[in-house]
Amino acid sequence: MQLYNNLSAKERAELIEKAGKERLTISFYKYAKIGNTQIFRNHMFIAWDALDVLGRIYVAHEGINAQLSVPAENFEAFKNHLDTITFLENVRLNIAIEHDNFAFLKLKVKVRHKIVADGLNDNTFDVTNKGIHVNAEQFNDLIEDPDTVLVDMRNHYESEIGHFKNAITPDVDTFRESLDLIEEDLREHKENKKLVMYCTGGIRCEKASAYYRHKGFKNVFQLEGGIINYTRQVEAEGLENKFIGKNFVFDQRRSERISDDVIANCHQCGKPADTHTNCVNEACHLLFIQCDECKEKMDNCCSTHCQEIIKLPYEEQKALRKGQGNSNDIFKKGRADHLPYKKDLRNIFENQGNSTQ
Repeated sequence: MQLYNNLSAKERAELIEKAGKERLTISFYKYAKIGNTQIFRNHMFIAWDALDVLGRIYVAHEGINAQLSVPAENFEAFKNHLDTITFLENVRLNIAIEHDNFAFLKLKVKVRHKIVADGLNDNTFDVTNKGIHVNAEQFNDLIEDPDTVLVDMRNHYESEIGHFKNAITPDVDTFRESLDLIEEDLREHKENKKLVMYCTGGIRCEKASAYYRHKGFKNVFQLEGGIINYTRQVEAEGLENKFIGKNFVFDQRRSERISDDVIANCHQCGKPADTHTNCVNEACHLLFIQCDECKEKMDNCCSTHCQEIIKLPYEEQKALRKGQGNSNDIFKKGRADHLPYKKDLRNIFENQGNSTQ
């Protein structure tokens, strides 16, 4: 019985292209108590592999977090399968605004300690005592209220290319970093302000809202279904779209455009740009923002050093990668010291600071 992938990403891409069938990009999550996570994981893999589902799914004792793609013709069968699982019956499915048949190229169902790395001890507070869920219309009304504090629960590289107007966007690399930082910055507003939160699909706010209620915030709200669901609602109901720029997504698409605004800059030249790209040097693979001109000039590299490396014979490149662990640095998007535009900005700020002393 097959419980793991037996095709490479390249082989799968060729099959998808040959099939020529539309695929839907979907995400969903559900907090629920799962006893034997390994058995549940295997059950999901077998069922979804038969439906040609591809994606990245995390299973933990606290629930499931799934980002995947499924052939459009198999969507109903996929949904029917979810409905056979008690805690997933009628689960909200966030269907992407923009689809890409190659968003995912493997089916990965992994057992994890948690479905989102939040760094919290769930035994210390009531994780079910969540904030009030609001739809797009209610959200729009709330964020216009002067007594509201709007907080983006995503990481800096996500909010850099798109966020809601007037939102607080924490300068953090990970979700777990943001929790205590936000609590500290907003502690004086626990009693008198409405704390309104949002994230990509809602999962981070589920845990964060319960955590902040535990920390003493009296009025906590969260955007139901996150940015993905909000975008669909404003389009369907003709509401004002208060999100500017792109919504960052964790698949091959990297983002969905929500508005025409370009609010970020190329990390190399500083020109308006909001397209993330991976450095083609496999020993680096940094994900950063790069405009088309710099992409061509730099051969899709983040630095002249990487540009030199990719010109070396493959075996030499491979030897240079040996023993190098870069997974943590890859997600320091836009913070690499060698990115020219970012380095220039740091120098400016440092000089300004020196001139005022």
